Order: sequence, then structure tokens, then C-alpha cells
Amino acid sequence: MKRRKKEPENLCELGVGGRAVVTEIRSSGAMKRRLADMGILPGTVVCVQKMAPLGDPIQISLRGYELLLRGSEAREIMIRPIA
Repeated sequence: MKRRKKEPENLCELGVGGRAVVTEIRSSGAMKRRLADMGILPGTVVCVQKMAPLGDPIQISLRGYELLLRGSEAREIMIRPIA
């Protein structure tokens, strides 16, 4: 039996070059507001451009600009990968 590769569930698990749609922001309060101010909202398409060797920070592109996120922030952004 062939084991299927686990789909990434949050932005931190998406590899370099991966594209996904944001489905949910699990942060609350000021952090959720900060992410929304940067344009990270459910339905937004994001693409991982670069990732530091230890996974922190992560450079993503969305809405025509580049953005760096901490690993802790990226783990709070739930995604659905797209081709």
C-alpha cells in the first residue's frame, strides 16, 4: 500500500514555491488584526518565495508584494494548497 504525502495544513508547512489559499487565521486580538492589515485574510492566495534554513522567517508573496513572516505567525495561518 502506498502512503500518501500529508497535505500542508498551515503556511509554515508549505514548501518553497508552494501556492495556497488562506482558509483561516487562528490568531486572535492584535496579531489577527496585524495579519489582516497586511492583507492576509481568508481567500487570499499566497506563494512561499523563500524560507530560512530553520524555517524562520518565511518570505511570501501576496496581492502583488513580498512579506516576511515569523514562523510563529505562519503556523497560525491555515491554508488549502493549490496547483
